[in-house]
Amino acid sequence: MTFIRKTLAAAAACTATLACAAPIKVGLMLPATGTYSALGQAIENGFKLYVAEQGGKIGGREIEYVKVDDESDPSKATDNVNKLIKRDHVDVIVGTVHSGVAMAMAKAAKDSGTLLIVPNAGAEAITGPMCAPNIFRSSFSNWQPGYAMGEVAAKKGYRKVVTITWKYAAGDESVAGFKEAFEKNGGQVVKELTLPFPGVEFQALLTDIAATKPDAVYSFFAGGGAVKFVKDYAAAGLNKTVPLLGAFITDGTLEAQGAAAAGVLTTLHYADGLNTPRDKAFRLAYAKTYKLQPDVYAVQGYDAAQILAIGAKATAGDLSKTAAFAAAVEKARIDSPRGPFTLSKSHNPVQDIYLRQVVGAENQAIGIASKALADPSRGCRQ
Repeated sequence: MTFIRKTLAAAAACTATLACAAPIKVGLMLPATGTYSALGQAIENGFKLYVAEQGGKIGGREIEYVKVDDESDPSKATDNVNKLIKRDHVDVIVGTVHSGVAMAMAKAAKDSGTLLIVPNAGAEAITGPMCAPNIFRSSFSNWQPGYAMGEVAAKKGYRKVVTITWKYAAGDESVAGFKEAFEKNGGQVVKELTLPFPGVEFQALLTDIAATKPDAVYSFFAGGGAVKFVKDYAAAGLNKTVPLLGAFITDGTLEAQGAAAAGVLTTLHYADGLNTPRDKAFRLAYAKTYKLQPDVYAVQGYDAAQILAIGAKATAGDLSKTAAFAAAVEKARIDSPRGPFTLSKSHNPVQDIYLRQVVGAENQAIGIASKALADPSRGCRQ
């Protein structure tokens, strides 16, 4: 065999097996600075942990990371995502936390056909009107935990509730989900309080809550804002008279919130101390690797990598085969630390939402608020 023929044969073998294929370029577009920086780091840690457990390869290919700090700034989102797509030529984008930023990412992914896996941002449009065969979410829609808590609040006999959140997509949608379930079950949202993102001047709003005297308060904050809100709520003495309910307000924040968070009830798709073999193994591996305890953000990053692995395996590492990638993921039962879940036709998780209570430094599961809750994915046409 001539040298040329040998070379061609080797190249053909390489193409067939992807044994010497180029690495999968993963664009990590996450917050590295600002209010959500700790959340972005946890997502990255979780993603990389799963990849490490697979020997550093997904679909038979090495992984190469390209990182962009999105700064949780929607005004910079389009430029940032286009750098990954057009300059860095990534195969898949993983991001982000802020719903406003994620919306720009989803539009760019839909327009370019680039694979996008959203490991946090719950903007409903991503798996609603913006849904596409190449867009997936490993986390939740903003509607899901809000709706589950609305059901819980009604079952607890609360009749009048005040809601409070930042005035942005995630907060608006979380409150809307809560309100839908709460009012469907006989409750009434008597006031909807907001402040601009990422503001933390809560005093006037807390005074308003005290004057209104609701049966409970439903809140949606995350990161540094959640720390200050929970501490200010307790400092105002409201935690002694008006039960605080929420989503995300105690995730990745309990150490900083301290005693102020004691007893807070939240609904989410993950909890500390689930005590399943899968979750125990995950928590042990994460703590050993990063010298930190994992939270919901780490789980979502981990499961984003699982989604990538399922699709990549089905396509023998060829991520351009979008239809085959999507078909495999839609059929999969994903073995998550949160508990097994599936993805809907709109590619949003169908999952159990836990009712959790803060005990010490943990969000302990005290029950299931909603079993296998599917987002309505309003507006999705795929």
